[in-house]
Formats: sequence, structure tokens, C-alpha cells
Amino acid sequence: MTEFGAVIAALAEAGFTLDASTARPVGGGCIHAATRIDGSDGPLFLKTCAATSGWQLEAEADGLAGLHEAGFLRVPKVLGRGSVSDTSWLALEWLELRPPTARSDAALGMALAQQHLAGGDRFGWRRDNAIGATPQPNTRGDDWAAFFATERIGAQVRLGAQAGWPRSLVARSRDLQARVPALLAGRRPVPALLHGDLWSGNRAADPQGGPVVFDPAVHYGDAECDLAMARLFGGFAPEFFAAYDELLAPAPGRERRARLYQLYHVMNHATLFGGTYVREAERLIERLLAESAGE
Repeated sequence: MTEFGAVIAALAEAGFTLDASTARPVGGGCIHAATRIDGSDGPLFLKTCAATSGWQLEAEADGLAGLHEAGFLRVPKVLGRGSVSDTSWLALEWLELRPPTARSDAALGMALAQQHLAGGDRFGWRRDNAIGATPQPNTRGDDWAAFFATERIGAQVRLGAQAGWPRSLVARSRDLQARVPALLAGRRPVPALLHGDLWSGNRAADPQGGPVVFDPAVHYGDAECDLAMARLFGGFAPEFFAAYDELLAPAPGRERRARLYQLYHVMNHATLFGGTYVREAERLIERLLAESAGE
């Protein structure tokens, strides 16, 4: 039996009646293989990966469940998850996705602001998860600046050093980590439930024009982190930001904090892909260190 056949058999044991002959690769699997397959209850979206990376699918399922439990954003429902032989799998609700529109982005901005306003008790999350393919620690804490310095910037510095970043970048990153409290001075955010990886490729519209999000890196953090990520690579309609700001008005200093929050993702890309992301991380760090010099 092939690895994929073993996964289909495992799904059958889990109660899914599927027609293996309908399986076809689909988009959405830049990290893991993605397949659409028809069943007695309709099609499902199946992600598979090597069992050694199964923790990533487990984390994704947990994050989607967390967003679904919050009830503000539409996400694919988690139907099942497991491992068989050398392969891990995650079965999700199949959604007929459409390109996002100004209308769906406006609705997304409003729903995201409502989710952020709902708040939470502490920063972090109930488990560690992943930002893309990178481990993301989420040890809970009450001090946002300490959490971001340690669990975000510090974690990336450790990974970057292991991945072979230039020594100068490692050293300046550690300098920046020490300056995080100064850069976040006066910012006392209420913990907000974040999507965590809200770039334009992780949202779409459903056939009714409503917003859908997926591939999260869920945790409780500063609400501005989601907005910073949304601005980093572009692609969101202006209506998204306008609708968000209408419910949750910008706080003074948001633009500078956005650079700090974007640095986390640039560092992650520098570790994963190197090249221009290393230079962008260096540029951002120097600017942030200069901005913090007078603090």
C-alpha cells in the first residue's frame, strides 16, 4: 500500500467514506501537500506531511479550533487529524474560496477588530505552535514587552544563529532584543486573540462574499501585531484597515511599533530563505535601534 493509500485507509477507520479516485492536488500546500478528495458527505481538504513534521499540522488544527471557538472569523472546520506509517494528515472542511474583494476585506477588518476587542487573560497560548514552518514558542506571561522580547525576537535570534546568520546580525539582533522594553514603553495592551500570520495569502472570500482566514499562528498578543503583518507584504484593500480602525482606533506610536512587530516576520523569513530578508532584517534593526536611542 502506498503512503497516500495508508492515509485514505486511516481516514476510513476514522469514519470518512472517501473516493480515492477523485483525489487531486490543489493549492494551499506551500509547506505541506494539499489534496481535494470527494466523499459521501462532500469534498474535504486534506493536508499531509512527513510524520516528523506532524507537529505543524497538530498546531494548525489547534489554531483553527481556537479561532472557531472565538466565533468572530470564519475558518475551515477541523474534521480530523492523525498519523499513519511515516505520514501525518489533517482533514479540513472544503470551502469554495474566491478572491477577496473590498467588501470581504472590510468585513474581515470589522470581524478582526471585534475579535481583538474581546480580549483575553494573558499573552501567549495554550501550546507552542508554528509560524510557517518555524517553531513558535508561546509561554504565557503578563508582561507584553517581556513576552515579545523573549518569545518572539529572542526565539528568532536563537534560530537565526543556528541557521548561520552573519555574526553582525546576531549581535545587533541581541542589542535590539534588549531595547524592546524601550520601544514598547507606555504600551500596555490587553491580550488580544491574534491570527498571528495574517498576510494576504492567508485570507479569501467565500461564495457569498464573506471573509475566510486560514493557516494561523494563533496566540494572545498586542492587537497591532495582526495589522503590522497585514501591512508587511501588502495586498489588503484599504477598506480592511478603515473598517478595523473604525472599531478600534489607532493608538499613538502604532507606526513605530508596527516596524518592531514586522521585524519578527522578517527575521523568520531571513532564517527560512536568507538573501534579501537578511538585508531587510539588518535595515529594520538599525532603524529601530536608532529610534530607541533616546528612550
